[in-house]
Amino acid sequence: MAQGKVRYAVVGGGEISQGAFMPGIKASDNSEMTALVTGDPKKAEVLGKRYNLKVYGYEEYETLLNSGEIDAVYIATPNFRHRQDTLPALEAGIHVLLEKPMATSVADCEAMIEAAERSSAKLMIAYRLHHEPGTLEMIQHMREGTIGAPRTFSSQLTQDLNPKNHRALHGYWAGPVPDMGAYPINAVRHLFGAEPVEVSAMSDNKPGRDYTCDDSVTVSLRFPEGRLAQFFVSYATSGHNHLSVVGERGALFARPSYMFGPGVSIDYDLSVEGKTTAHSPGPVEQFGGQTDYFSHCILNDIAPEADGTEGLRDVRILEAIERALETGQPQSIEPLDYRERIQPDQVRRLTPVEPPEVVSVETISGE
Repeated sequence: MAQGKVRYAVVGGGEISQGAFMPGIKASDNSEMTALVTGDPKKAEVLGKRYNLKVYGYEEYETLLNSGEIDAVYIATPNFRHRQDTLPALEAGIHVLLEKPMATSVADCEAMIEAAERSSAKLMIAYRLHHEPGTLEMIQHMREGTIGAPRTFSSQLTQDLNPKNHRALHGYWAGPVPDMGAYPINAVRHLFGAEPVEVSAMSDNKPGRDYTCDDSVTVSLRFPEGRLAQFFVSYATSGHNHLSVVGERGALFARPSYMFGPGVSIDYDLSVEGKTTAHSPGPVEQFGGQTDYFSHCILNDIAPEADGTEGLRDVRILEAIERALETGQPQSIEPLDYRERIQPDQVRRLTPVEPPEVVSVETISGE
């Protein structure tokens, strides 16, 4: 640690790293970047100079991990690379902040959890909304029964994805369900305070789109105590995102519900017994906030809330959706007790940072 700051290497120079994590970390007082791992020479040159970083190729990753130059890595490589990029870091005693979804299989999640347990290093999955004030306010309202017992959840999260983007070219596990479905899945689990027991799904494709995955998917989830949830994700529509929960006494509606940016506030309406109130917590720096929280955990030897088990619980649902799409039949999910780990003190109200120009993100390599 340098002067009480956790030193991060960014692994993967794609859009999310460039447009969100790398600028956002400036908002944190306990975190800094010292290195970048990328296979793109242009990004190595521009980003290395922009942030004064030492740049490594992927073939030099082990050298970086053992260099003594970093304390943690932020891993934002394609989903199928998460295990191979995470395990060496944990085994070297380097803390890992890993983008969601955690992995492309439950087995990979379990391997990472086991590696973290063997190591002195911490593993946190990058659920940035677990530190966003509007999201945590909504979860607290549900816990307090503001709208009564929840009965239904619905959500849409869509975008118009360039068919050349790497997420369109690597099948189901790079497609809209793991890429975007992780948001409504995680949201409904915490808003309901429960884990699903069954899933069904349907998919279709827009003619003329050359994706290797289904571009539009609708998913239904069954929860205990007669609760139902539904969400729709797509790579082939205009951008849109919202969520709603209907309870026995009222309803909650959020729009936008999952997005980030310097002008984005996760706003929501509460309707209780016919009276509606609007709530607008205001924009915060979401990526800087989650990094600040993780660094706080590292510096104070605290187990992070969004641990490997949190990531695994979403991935097991993603696996069940994949089976449902393949078979056309509902899939049972092992019942699990819900873990009430999210707490109000996780909120970070950091001032949003303006993102800089992004360097050459439309590559098929995953960066």
